[in-house]
Amino acid sequence: MASGSITSSSWTPQQNKLFEKALVQFDKDTPERWQKVATAVGGGKSADEVKRHYEILLEDLKLIESGRVPIPTYRTTGRNAKADDEQRLLRYLKLQ
Repeated sequence: MASGSITSSSWTPQQNKLFEKALVQFDKDTPERWQKVATAVGGGKSADEVKRHYEILLEDLKLIESGRVPIPTYRTTGRNAKADDEQRLLRYLKLQ
């Protein structure tokens, strides 16, 4: 994450992708949202872990938007899929 925050457990790139997809699928009005996101992520993540991961993501977004942390750049081959995914997630989080 941009701020270098450390969570209580590590997150694989695959878990982060599942996390991002679950945030879109289970919006803020979804009952038991964090449990559903945790189930979607898998890997034994708890509802508390995914909620904290989301809070850290929001903190990072604020730092990026304030200009205190630059938007990360990614090395890609061909289409810039990772950057596209990041931009979609940033737009989604702004709607929350």
